[in-house]
Amino acid sequence: MALTYGTEEWEKAYLELVKERQATQPKPYIMGTPEWVAQYEELVQNDAEYKEAAKDWEGSVVIKILAKPEIGLDDDLYMFMDLWHGDCRFIRIVPPEVGESGDYVITGEYERWKSVMAKELDTVKAMMQGKLKLKGDLPSIVRAVKAASRLVDLSASTNPRFPDELSPEEIEDLRKLLREAKEKFGI
Repeated sequence: MALTYGTEEWEKAYLELVKERQATQPKPYIMGTPEWVAQYEELVQNDAEYKEAAKDWEGSVVIKILAKPEIGLDDDLYMFMDLWHGDCRFIRIVPPEVGESGDYVITGEYERWKSVMAKELDTVKAMMQGKLKLKGDLPSIVRAVKAASRLVDLSASTNPRFPDELSPEEIEDLRKLLREAKEKFGI
């Protein structure tokens, strides 16, 4: 049975998983894994340009990547960013019900998110064109375009490995990781 998100037990076990994976997984990390999310979180938390651009931003932003089983994503993946006036309180992979409760939930196919991180697709334009679906107030996102752009820049700066570029064995390892995370953390 999965641990309950929001509890001290969940958070402690999640951070232990991150620490163990950061110690054992080679860089660059695979986009969407707990170790990659932690690396991204650290970049956002320590970025003065983001802090300035987001000083008026309030609310959580959730990146929802739709399932794509052929690359190891058997279920939708939710990355929850708790953002408040330039501070990034945390970024976590979270259970679906937590992800769907975010103030702003941006949903897209894996390929769209990969294009965003490659800077081939602008997030705000993609939402306006319907290439990414937004649950939340679009005018608020548009007003925070500099902060949103900086978040994308920081995600790209991690220079991640992408699941569709993995070997079949690595895809199975990713699938196993995500299956175990679902069982333990509900994600």
